[in-house]
Amino acid sequence: MESALSFSPARMLSFSPFRIQARSRFSFFSVSPSFCRNIYTHLPKFPIKLPGRAIFRVSASITAKPSSELRKKPKSSEPDDKLVALRELFSRPNINIDAYIIPSQDAHQSEFIAECYTRRAYISGFTGSAGTAVVTKDKAALWTDGRYFLQAEQQLNSSWILMRAGNLGVPTPSEWLNSVLAPGCRIGIDPFLFSSDAAEELKEAISQKNHELVYLYDVNLVDEIWKESRPKPPNKHVRVHDLKYAGVDVSSKLSSLRSDLTNAGASAIVTTMLDEIAWLLNLRGSDIPHSPVMYAYLVVEIDGAKLFIDDVKINPDVMHYLKNAGIELRPYESILSEIESLAAKGACLWLDPSSVSAAIVSTYKSACDKYFGTAGVVNETNRTSKNGPDGRSSGLTAVYKSSPLSLPKAMKNEAELEGMRNSHLRDAAALAQFWAWLEEEISNGVILTEVDVAEKLLQFRSKQDGFIGTSFDTISASGANGAIIHYKPEPGSCGIVDAEKLFLLDSGAQYTDGTTDITRTVHFGQPSSWQKECFTRVLQGHIALDQAIFPQNYPGFVLDAFARSSLWKIGLDYRHGTGHGVGAALNVHEGPQSISFRFGNMTPLFEGMVVSNEPGYYEDHAFGIRIENLLYVKEVNTPNRFGGLEYLGFEKLTFVPIQSKLVDLSLFSTSEIDWLNDYHKQVWEKVSPLLDGSAYQWLWNNTRPLVKP
Repeated sequence: MESALSFSPARMLSFSPFRIQARSRFSFFSVSPSFCRNIYTHLPKFPIKLPGRAIFRVSASITAKPSSELRKKPKSSEPDDKLVALRELFSRPNINIDAYIIPSQDAHQSEFIAECYTRRAYISGFTGSAGTAVVTKDKAALWTDGRYFLQAEQQLNSSWILMRAGNLGVPTPSEWLNSVLAPGCRIGIDPFLFSSDAAEELKEAISQKNHELVYLYDVNLVDEIWKESRPKPPNKHVRVHDLKYAGVDVSSKLSSLRSDLTNAGASAIVTTMLDEIAWLLNLRGSDIPHSPVMYAYLVVEIDGAKLFIDDVKINPDVMHYLKNAGIELRPYESILSEIESLAAKGACLWLDPSSVSAAIVSTYKSACDKYFGTAGVVNETNRTSKNGPDGRSSGLTAVYKSSPLSLPKAMKNEAELEGMRNSHLRDAAALAQFWAWLEEEISNGVILTEVDVAEKLLQFRSKQDGFIGTSFDTISASGANGAIIHYKPEPGSCGIVDAEKLFLLDSGAQYTDGTTDITRTVHFGQPSSWQKECFTRVLQGHIALDQAIFPQNYPGFVLDAFARSSLWKIGLDYRHGTGHGVGAALNVHEGPQSISFRFGNMTPLFEGMVVSNEPGYYEDHAFGIRIENLLYVKEVNTPNRFGGLEYLGFEKLTFVPIQSKLVDLSLFSTSEIDWLNDYHKQVWEKVSPLLDGSAYQWLWNNTRPLVKP
């Protein structure tokens, strides 16, 4: 699934430059490349924008066409009651703002979020995972990236202006606010929903017109109008992630982290990214759809740790586990009071400003100023402090650096890789059973909707050992719906799976031992020569990336052109990145690594990282093609090692047939045919022992070798 992230599970208008630390799997050493958690954005625009973090760049005045000029369908012009109610709050004495910004994220910069935090979707009606809404007293605009243009056209009413982020002539949110507001206005945000970096960038951008950024700590305006209909926060139990899947125990991980704190001159770290907390503590939850994480904050000190979480989620077994690990429990809502207490005792906090919220960083700075007369000094190397008579720091009080957990989480150990391999084989068996069923139904003329198909796939997967749930909403898309890159079929409005059209299925699952993500595009009838050419060129790009060998320390963007080259030869391309990171029994969109044309992400691909390989091609209102496998990075033995460098390549995790009849063999080289035949040979050998009956026969039929005429 093209991300974020993700992924992102990613986003054209909510990214900011990110500094990264690379480190060995459990010893963290510093480098400073840029980080991109979500690669799926539209055309490059600078500075680089990274997911989960709003960036508001100021440039020359730009105007954009409103969505009403770009939509094909007329929309109702009735007043939007939600916007009316929201604007009424602007004039409250304790609010007093002229505009309000509603991002997609929760307080942890998550790509997927609990329903109670889907504020941007509630206010705008647009349900895509990436986007930012901006509401003034007389206008409302929604920014999203190329994955969601068609979806946003369909879901926004006439009260909204659709901003196609990344397209020529489309302003960023800050540019737009600077152009539509009179100088000196007050722009409100919920500081929990913006990273510190994003808030600072926004503040600087709008200051060009003397606007003031107003932190509304005590009230979220969307929640105020959502009222009783707002879903309740999740409260399901947390579970321990078995050591045989995690590979390293929590004590060892905490010890490595504390060594990093000492080396950086910090006495504590505040971690807010949910997958980092889950990975570090070897815990998993179910607070967020598709992601096995729980809503929590974590503070790790040199001599202890505190987990901020609703205690209703902690059963006696997990309580005992945490106690043995030296982790105390605190209420989720008490994080700001803890930050102030840490500042009061002179704690030097490690804060990642690209992920930690503006609310937390601002609270810490204010407390530092209150107790020591300093707002916390940015220190990106080792801290040298001056101590007062009581031994507490009297000067430098903060280390602002990228999270030391991001890379070790991404660089899977052997136990994590083994879990990924095993879960992918069980997933492949479920998919073989599904495709055998679907082809039989279609050949018998059974009428199936896109939702019917997605639900049946879920049934097959749910029978596999260790199945927990889907890793994202299944993209089951027939014909023109396949061109909507993040299409989600809905009951009552989805399409019929048409035997005479291309069918794109992008799906994934969460298992106790791994996370899967796979896309296949098929045709149940006779594809046109153009469809076959497009499919073949996408597959050629997929093969080129799969076979890539590259020097160590090279970032993923270096490889992106491999996947596009065949399409470029005839003037085609696709509007998303080629690969995103994937967690091990964690988030399906994971950073810091990516393979994308957005070359601001300088994070190297390290051994053990898992990435997707998913080039595609999409014709609006016609069809979509995408072919996706997951790969992990491995060392490759090359005859030479120029410059003394090691060389890396990829090993496949996904083993599901690629439909041969969509391949135009006249375009294929002998080596490409060999690749496909060898892949199908591996699929048969690895997956057939898990099958019987019609699924076994289907796998046999779809893994036969091809011969070029």
